[in-house]
Amino acid sequence: MSLSRLQVTDFRCLQSAELALDPHFTLISGANASGKTSVLEAIYVLGRGRSFRTRRLEHLIHNGTERFVVFGEIETATRRVPMGVEGSRQGIRAQIDGDKPSSLAELALFLPVQIIDPEVHRLIEEGPSRRRRFLDWGVFHVEQSFVGHWQRYQQVLKQRNAALRSKQPRAVVSVWDSDLIRSGELLGAARARYVGLLLPHAQAIATNLLGMELTLTYRNGWTRDHSMADALAQSWNHDVEIGATQIGPHRAELGIRLDGLPVKDRISRGQQKLLASALLIAQIKLFPEGAPVQPSLLLDDPAAELDDARLAGLIREVSGQSVQLIVTTLHAEFGAFGEPGRRYRMVGGKVAVA
Repeated sequence: MSLSRLQVTDFRCLQSAELALDPHFTLISGANASGKTSVLEAIYVLGRGRSFRTRRLEHLIHNGTERFVVFGEIETATRRVPMGVEGSRQGIRAQIDGDKPSSLAELALFLPVQIIDPEVHRLIEEGPSRRRRFLDWGVFHVEQSFVGHWQRYQQVLKQRNAALRSKQPRAVVSVWDSDLIRSGELLGAARARYVGLLLPHAQAIATNLLGMELTLTYRNGWTRDHSMADALAQSWNHDVEIGATQIGPHRAELGIRLDGLPVKDRISRGQQKLLASALLIAQIKLFPEGAPVQPSLLLDDPAAELDDARLAGLIREVSGQSVQLIVTTLHAEFGAFGEPGRRYRMVGGKVAVA
């Protein structure tokens, strides 16, 4: 099942907006700066607890107001689950089915959402942290124990780094090492398994979209021929100098090559967009069958920066996925994905049934 209702208050240019969403395909049209992308961003925030456009929470709040609210209803196989997020300059709060979640990661259990937008190339172009988030979202949905390992690693890393910053002696800092190593190795192994599962799907899609051979490798954040324990011991002087732990899964990287060559700075913006899209679509293919909620795939102006042939290839790949599709476009008549179950038109931050 999927997101059936969305209500947005004081989010970006959307003072008040409400949409009933089709479980298969909803089309949102309108001119540039009319609020289309803000609707998708609100859905993304509801499912992720953060924006895909900015790290600054205050940028999401409508001018002259103190907070935004995004509320949604999720139709599962058995019942309707309400969920919402409220953001202010003090932070973001969430509620799922009337309860406060233990972490924002729980939002993704009820609203697993991915987006392909004109900036999707940043998955390829920017630094490793974006690719680590990409991996972690996927592993989270495939391995139930992953979130516990991830949370424990982050907690222990924070404590170890605090001890390093405060110039504690090695004996004090090393108290955290065994927990860091245990959770770090489990986290890294889960990511590596996931990359192995992802690779054949991503290769097939990349071949279809780009006509090039894709290879993916997971680099775990320390030298390959050392254990994490040995690497951590060897990094001690560097850790002390920097005041932070310099090896571990928080420094991991997803290696991406096309036809044997590293992709960064070697392919065009359009190719980067197609490659990133291939990775995201492959990730959706790995979404567990029989999950109570199907993924929602947001497409923001899919025609941007793609020629007709490449757009057609992207449309073919997306059309073959079992997702709730929500698409924005400049043109109300956009028949690439067939007839939408729901149509809306945005004008000046206001939504109307088209």
